[in-house]
Amino acid sequence: MKRVTLASGIELDVVDVGPVDAPALIFLHGFPESHRTWRHQIAHLSGRYRCIAPDQRGYRGSSKPQDVGSYTPDKLIRDVFDLADALGIGKFTILGHDWGGAIAWGVAILGQGTRVERAIIANAPHPALFQKLQYTNAEQRAASQYIREFRDPGNDSLVREHGLAGLLLKAVKWEGARPEAEVRDAQFADWQDRDAAFAMLNWYRASPIEVPAMDEPFALPADWREPLLPPLAIPTLVIWAMDDLALPACNLDGMDAVVTQLTLAPVHGCGHFVPWEDPAAVNNAIDGFLSST
Repeated sequence: MKRVTLASGIELDVVDVGPVDAPALIFLHGFPESHRTWRHQIAHLSGRYRCIAPDQRGYRGSSKPQDVGSYTPDKLIRDVFDLADALGIGKFTILGHDWGGAIAWGVAILGQGTRVERAIIANAPHPALFQKLQYTNAEQRAASQYIREFRDPGNDSLVREHGLAGLLLKAVKWEGARPEAEVRDAQFADWQDRDAAFAMLNWYRASPIEVPAMDEPFALPADWREPLLPPLAIPTLVIWAMDDLALPACNLDGMDAVVTQLTLAPVHGCGHFVPWEDPAAVNNAIDGFLSST
């Protein structure tokens, strides 16, 4: 791991392994994890690719500005391009899971045809589809109610007293596999950093996604407009754990209309954290995709 200063002044802790002159893969983790999300894939791929995995803005030892405005999607997307610039990387493949996948969608859409050659997304909804599901789909809206808790300043005292773990215990009802003890212990230690806890929550608080309450109508607002996003036209692999309680498989409906070169790899019997819950399935899907594109 090394410290990389971006053009914006943000500093990121970054794992950078593999041959420097090999094709570059940039891995983005999600909430509430770190670069460790992709540990199995990096170990598998770093003999053939340059594997770059930052602790993103707000996480672990990376810069943690405390204002919500520092975590708008445009800034998080810009960090990825700035990181590539700082490391002297022209073109790259972007990989992302969960929130890292949300940022990866933006990086891929903005960078297609110039900087981004391929995209690999694991259990992260496409931005043109996710908001509509919040309005119209009861399953996804129910699964997203934790976001309302994360945004509620009434829970800030809980975070100050107990760290992020206190709010996770209150708001998140997911069940599934647990990481190995060493990784789990490291995560609990990370979550005790109060500045990091609020920075991580600011990813949700700065997001423009609206999550209605369950008693609000299941209908598109009268002023609804489809997002003005171009289709993603580079080779794209979407890996989806089909037993994800936070992001159910309804997120796959219509994806082939917004991604023109889509490869879909469903992973059955697996929950949200698919990169480490079923690393063999993920590694196999990535190997086949990279070799064919």
